[in-house]
Amino acid sequence: MAAEQPNMLGDSVYQRLLKSRIIWLGSEVKQENANEICAQLMLLAAEDPDSDIYLYINSPGGSVTAGMAIYDTMQYVQPDVVTVGMGMAASMGQFLLSAGTKGKRYITPHTRVLMHQPSGGAGGVAADIRINADLILAMKRELSELNAEHTGKSVEQILQDSERDRWFTAQEALEYGFVDHIIQPSQAMLKGEKSDSDNNAEGDR
Repeated sequence: MAAEQPNMLGDSVYQRLLKSRIIWLGSEVKQENANEICAQLMLLAAEDPDSDIYLYINSPGGSVTAGMAIYDTMQYVQPDVVTVGMGMAASMGQFLLSAGTKGKRYITPHTRVLMHQPSGGAGGVAADIRINADLILAMKRELSELNAEHTGKSVEQILQDSERDRWFTAQEALEYGFVDHIIQPSQAMLKGEKSDSDNNAEGDR
């Protein structure tokens, strides 16, 4: 049963998608749905280690630690993880979109991508505030290094570009290196099937 999903669709929809090796992240990244997505990734990898897993992302972002659990699992499992950005891939959503297997990261034409630095608030005594500030800085550096690895940009460029909210269109996300392909309207992308237009008008980087 997928966590944090709209009840109107029913759990059976997500179960049917899972049977087709499709995982859906359609909400804020939290511990609850991160645990489910990690479990689904490991389940599908155990069932068939040679077939791709498809992770669809329409997310405003969320918890860095929860997102890193998903990220580490994506890197750990044997199957390639195909990522598809739909609607919005912001913050941790952007990070997970970019973390898909190189050459298998897709985005729909009207998706918007947001990259920015991690944020957080801290209260209490000065020592606690300093500890939390140091943690935020460490996470910022770690995410920037990983984003650089997945996009081909330098760490310094990522740090500069993520200092403030930066939005990308699908084409800009392709050019920046977040994704490898823009899905064309005629493409059947549910499980990665390629249409004729995929070879001619995909918009590959």
